[in-house]
Amino acid sequence: MIKYLGRDESGIRKVVLNLFLTGDKFTTGEVYEFLDSGEFEVSYRGVSAMVGLMNTRLGILSINVTGDHNVYSLKNTYKTIVGSVLENY
Repeated sequence: MIKYLGRDESGIRKVVLNLFLTGDKFTTGEVYEFLDSGEFEVSYRGVSAMVGLMNTRLGILSINVTGDHNVYSLKNTYKTIVGSVLENY
């Protein structure tokens, strides 16, 4: 996760991880809206790819695919680890 954040020049990955840490469950659209309303210029596809990579590569997100949209949340077992990494990064 530290290497993943180390390649984050704009800080967007840290913001998304913090969103999942402090929030509950989010669709890709909700993450996109949050980032787009802030300081980041993002595309929906870019956000979708980033969240998907967090899910598949880092394995820290849980995904619910039963509805129309994928709903992601931070796995409880990783909340302390993610919080510690974000605090010290």
